[in-house]
Amino acid sequence: MENRIALNDNLSLSRIVHGYWRLRDWNLSDDHLLKLIEQVLELGITSFDHADIYGNHTCEAYFGRALAKRPELREKMELISKCGIKMATDYNPELDIKIYDYSTEYIIKQAETSLKNLGTDRLDLLLLHRPAPFFNPEEVAKAFDQLRSSGKVLNFGVSNFSPAQFDTLQSYLDMPLATNQVEISVSCLEHFENDNTEYFLKHKIKPMAWSPLAGGAIFNPKTEKDQRLTAELKSIAAELNTDIDQVMYAWLLKHPTGIMPIVGSQHINRIKSAVDALEIELSLEQWYKIYIASKGEDLP
Repeated sequence: MENRIALNDNLSLSRIVHGYWRLRDWNLSDDHLLKLIEQVLELGITSFDHADIYGNHTCEAYFGRALAKRPELREKMELISKCGIKMATDYNPELDIKIYDYSTEYIIKQAETSLKNLGTDRLDLLLLHRPAPFFNPEEVAKAFDQLRSSGKVLNFGVSNFSPAQFDTLQSYLDMPLATNQVEISVSCLEHFENDNTEYFLKHKIKPMAWSPLAGGAIFNPKTEKDQRLTAELKSIAAELNTDIDQVMYAWLLKHPTGIMPIVGSQHINRIKSAVDALEIELSLEQWYKIYIASKGEDLP
């Protein structure tokens, strides 16, 4: 299986994406983080997933400090960020509760802050982090136009959007949204049931998958569903002479939508395991055995 996938004429990403949600928890020095970035690139992973709020707005600057030690690596990677969530933390002392802010001013401000923190002059892809009940697509369109015309953001997308929400925003834009980052795993079948999968196929949208290993629940199964899934995954892993994490990645990678799993680990052996899953070919029956184990019922 190819290690890259085209989202549009201007943007392609590595099929496996490295995610930095838990970067602060890894407790790496700048030098050790740089070493991890170098190792990830050596594996053929060139796409790095961030968000303005990760680590209470500290992770992007942490990554940027490490990258500044070898700035030439920037030309070998695609930087992805997200914006729109405002947490009630010391970063937003005026807030009592979490809100979503998709005003023109806030989107531009957060994109420019991400550029500064990451130490780059452009984002390859900027995503709206969550759909919002208070959402003015005209404001978003203005922000996207200004960021694109200034060269600060090259491509735009969304995260966790439904087909209707995606369509609504797209109708206000003069450029195609590049992707929708959603939760997909052997345990989370939501997007097979809410018409998103069909929407991705219809519009040739390649989705990114966060939490592709189901948050680790499969490795310590407690619910009946997790136990059922784990048993099936172990059986198929034995048939393929591999590990269950690779089976979970291979299950996503096989789907014709072109899913890009986001691997959020600091351990290079676990990251390599995801890359190696590109070489694993599940049979159609094996794919359905996992799907049915997750659903808990046979196909109609």
